[in-house]
Amino acid sequence: MSLQLSGEQGRLLLALVRKTLKHQFVGGDTTTKPDDPALLSSAATFVTLKISGNLRGCIGNLEPVGPIWEGIRDNAINAALNDPRFPALKPEELDKVHVDISILSSPQPLTYSDPEELLKKLRPGIDGVIVGDGRRSATFLPQVWQQLSDPQQFLGHLCRKAGLSERAWREKKLEIQIYQVQCFAEED
Repeated sequence: MSLQLSGEQGRLLLALVRKTLKHQFVGGDTTTKPDDPALLSSAATFVTLKISGNLRGCIGNLEPVGPIWEGIRDNAINAALNDPRFPALKPEELDKVHVDISILSSPQPLTYSDPEELLKKLRPGIDGVIVGDGRRSATFLPQVWQQLSDPQQFLGHLCRKAGLSERAWREKKLEIQIYQVQCFAEED
């Protein structure tokens, strides 16, 4: 990854998510543009919300759509209120939510000749993976390897997320891209 944020910058972004979510539910100060030049640079971002270790919302962008801080702010709102897999977060859930943010590198094509080579080239815990087949596509952040550590299972679930059969990665040549993330998470 070319852009590396410091731990302090990560804490600022986590605080931004908290402030943004609090503002959505209970009012308060609106989000202001940070002074830190690194947070004004452009990068793709994701915000993941969990309650008791269970996914509660995850929204992001695979390509930059503006400054990092704006992407984090907008994705925090969308993860809380607009993830189609979950009902909108309720105000009483706010204190239970654990926040995880990811700053993504640019996706790069992964070339492979057959399913076995694809399995060998994947780097569990390091690579986020995008699978594509025409208009269908989906991604898993590298953190998903913690729940799906077997590459075959990982690819099967990712294909299903894209609306494909679990065996699609074995049955046809899919477009595969990989990326890495810098992740910041709230302390438990």
